[in-house]
Amino acid sequence: MPNLKRLPMPLIEVYEWQHSGACMGLDSSVFFSPSRERGAAKHLREQGAKAVCATCPVIEECRDHALAAREPYGVWGGMTVEERELLTRERKAG
Repeated sequence: MPNLKRLPMPLIEVYEWQHSGACMGLDSSVFFSPSRERGAAKHLREQGAKAVCATCPVIEECRDHALAAREPYGVWGGMTVEERELLTRERKAG
């Protein structure tokens, strides 16, 4: 579950970056897996999501949001849940 206390207040200025995302208008299934998705299917979907993220003008804002909120699902800012968790652990170990 995301840590909502880490999020800024719900101001349009804080979240306005989301309107510029390359993901706008795409189905969320591109970025979020079905509960039983595993293996090659999961990897393929995540690679497709990352390809969208690679073209995104707000990839850094998206990644920063996901790391701050500790988003527990999906590809955000070109990173999977596992990649975000690893980065968080590395930063803590710093």
